[in-house]
Amino acid sequence: MLILMTLLEALDFVAKSLINLYFFIVIGACLITWVKPDPYNPIVRILRQLTEPALWRIRKWLPFTYINGLDLSPIVLLLGLQVLQMLISGLLRQISVILMR
Repeated sequence: MLILMTLLEALDFVAKSLINLYFFIVIGACLITWVKPDPYNPIVRILRQLTEPALWRIRKWLPFTYINGLDLSPIVLLLGLQVLQMLISGLLRQISVILMR
């Protein structure tokens, strides 16, 4: 049981780390749009390739996220990432409680 509990804790840590990493990637992509970035810069291209698929889906499913030239889809994505992180942590915690019985 101890090995399984440790494995669940490690899985929780990895999931939180990946979600936090993507969280900061989205923030970086948002900050870079405030300046006139060179579209051929490798960092700009990587940030766009990592964030645009998720942001495009949010814009497609929730068209009200674009208001008067202000794109609110990154905020929706950041909130969704936080909810996903809490959901994964809660599920893994519940699984570990069930296994403790």
